[in-house]
Amino acid sequence: MMYQRTSVGLDVHARSVVACGLDGETGKVVERRLTPQHTELLDWIRKLPPPVAVTYEAGPTGYGLARFLDSEGVACLVAAPSKLQRPPGDRVKTDMRDARHLAKLLHLEQIVAVKIPSPEQEAARDLVRAREDVRADLMSARHRVSKLLLRQGLVYYGGRAWTCEHERWLRSHKFASLGLQLAYETAFDTMLATVDRRDRLDTAIAAMAADSTFTPVVTRLACLRGVSTLTAFGLAVEIGDWHRLTGRSIGAYLGLVPSETSSGQSRSQGSITKTGNGHVRRLLIEAAWHHRPPYRPGVTLRRRWDLASPAARARGQHGNRRLHARWLSFDERRKRVTVANTAIARELAGWCWSLAVLED
Repeated sequence: MMYQRTSVGLDVHARSVVACGLDGETGKVVERRLTPQHTELLDWIRKLPPPVAVTYEAGPTGYGLARFLDSEGVACLVAAPSKLQRPPGDRVKTDMRDARHLAKLLHLEQIVAVKIPSPEQEAARDLVRAREDVRADLMSARHRVSKLLLRQGLVYYGGRAWTCEHERWLRSHKFASLGLQLAYETAFDTMLATVDRRDRLDTAIAAMAADSTFTPVVTRLACLRGVSTLTAFGLAVEIGDWHRLTGRSIGAYLGLVPSETSSGQSRSQGSITKTGNGHVRRLLIEAAWHHRPPYRPGVTLRRRWDLASPAARARGQHGNRRLHARWLSFDERRKRVTVANTAIARELAGWCWSLAVLED
């Protein structure tokens, strides 16, 4: 709990900041439209009756303002937009009204703050998200190549696609039409350039995962099936502080729990909520599929176990056996596989949490 006499709400945009200061003792409201210059904003805040606390919504402007204010001794909370309470009948939204609303919520201690990552954690998170963007770009680039060939009646039957053999098959095509040939070369070159970008990012992520503050967590998470270095590093940097969660709350935090509408004696559950971090949720959904085949630890998984402590290795093996048994149970009950995999991903999130907070 923190005490402040003046509560300041900021509606922050790229080229403007609308500020509202609420004096908790006199009820006086001071409003101002400022530029995004941090020093100008700080000068205005220091003219208000101290102590002062500030809040603004998390958004595309990032955490630079919060870090600057904290370094200057001004308490600053970055509010989670999805947790802001707003009356259902309030249909008018302006910058000044948003700033007033934030100031009132801060005064009433109704702000749910997000954790501000350190610059190192934010840089690692940007790296992981760049890899995620490249993955989507590569999928689109490959689709453009394959669909262009499909329109010409050319389909690859020589095995798995996007292998070295498949690439040689792609390079063998020449078209008589100059326009078609140029379109194909452009699409193919774009795909190769995207593959190169992905490989460079993979190398950078592997290097950071092996020697950074995230290395202990990555090593422990990699004891689970389906959680390779890329997946473990993505989970570590996206969640950050695992201790703010519990094994029971992490599923809801990542949107892996069923939505529910209950009233009186009726109770209805629907699809998962899909709230929280979508990137982490996708990583867990993909990793959960790896627990369906028979549990026979391979060379790669055993090498990851060799890097971990005995406690982490034992817990990872326990989790792997448990999750595979859950898959067998779902298959015996003929559970729809997509629903079953989501349930496995929800439990896998709990196992990841238990390994992340494990003391070596």
